[in-house]
Amino acid sequence: MPQTPRLEVGDKAPSFSLPDADGKIVKLSDYKGRKVIVYFYPAASTPGCTKEACDFRDNLRELNDAGLDVVGISPDKPEKLAKFRDKEKLTFPLLSDPDRKVLTAWGAFGEKMMYGKKVEGVIRSTFVVDEKGKIEVAQYNIRATGHVAKLRRDLSV
Repeated sequence: MPQTPRLEVGDKAPSFSLPDADGKIVKLSDYKGRKVIVYFYPAASTPGCTKEACDFRDNLRELNDAGLDVVGISPDKPEKLAKFRDKEKLTFPLLSDPDRKVLTAWGAFGEKMMYGKKVEGVIRSTFVVDEKGKIEVAQYNIRATGHVAKLRRDLSV
């Protein structure tokens, strides 16, 4: 299993055009002129991913007030994302990347360690893309719990 290339601060963020939970297409270019947090997670409705999504939901007002939008991306189908969004009352876009092309382009899919074994899968990752489409923050292999609080500290939000 080859490791996908990792993005670094200053890199141009790979573009995307993906369906949200309602099937509406959302593009990275929709956020031009604003900063956006793009986070990748393995699967909707799993304990860690639910904790992370709810942390973003609970901190969304402060992030938005600081000029940051939030977008979550997983390989889940839009129908599963809609159930997850509705159950957890999530108020930011969840995007579907079932063929994992966007995940791979961002370095968020590949070899990882899980329970001491090497497996191929989604690498929990978070990025901040600046107003011009450049990577301002690139974090791989993050922990679901406490991640948003650390991100807020790092960004002084």
